[in-house]
Amino acid sequence: MKIFAFVFARGGSKGLPGKNIRPIGGVPLLAHSIRAGFEVAAERVFVSTDDPDIAAVARAYNAEVIDRPPELATDTASEWLAWQHAIQYLREQGREFDVFLSLPATAPLRSAEDVRQCLQALDDETDVVVTVSPAARSPYFNMVIREANGSSRVVLGDVGYKRRQDAPEVYDMSTVAYVTRPDFVMRTTGLFQGRVRSVVVPKERAVDIDDAFDFIIAEALFEKCQ
Repeated sequence: MKIFAFVFARGGSKGLPGKNIRPIGGVPLLAHSIRAGFEVAAERVFVSTDDPDIAAVARAYNAEVIDRPPELATDTASEWLAWQHAIQYLREQGREFDVFLSLPATAPLRSAEDVRQCLQALDDETDVVVTVSPAARSPYFNMVIREANGSSRVVLGDVGYKRRQDAPEVYDMSTVAYVTRPDFVMRTTGLFQGRVRSVVVPKERAVDIDDAFDFIIAEALFEKCQ
């Protein structure tokens, strides 16, 4: 199967300005995802971006750049639409492929084996493969909904579980990798419109960098693993 890997990295991060090209381990954040794509034998790695600095880093690490329209690079724009734009862009060039692999720049601690497991999990009974890690909190016991006046209640406290051990185990979705097929992306508007399968990734490899605090955690873990 022909695998194309994609990194979707816009320039307007408010949580941590310049996040996608900030170095971690001496390498721009974005480059970790590009390298991961090549390491798992993706035939091509593409970076979809609206930002010239991100585009320059992408090219420096041998990725091909897809210019993302400004309307698909806002805080409120759905990344799914950016996925569709990238696929359509390539199809218009006659570049067809079998497997769509998204490797967000925000998860630099992923391993190549994590990504390979996701690729292997995409079978005939699955439309999308996502990654998850064990959740620290449970909606059955210690995740709450808080009203404006401060009153609070457990999210799923009315289900009736008395012991945590009896409740279903819950997981946090992570951004380590997303694997699907181009046709599924083009005919739907979201992950859970299809048959979703998950691959469990340890927390230490599933850190998702959204703000400065996350970056500090990722840096510490990265240095520890070297």
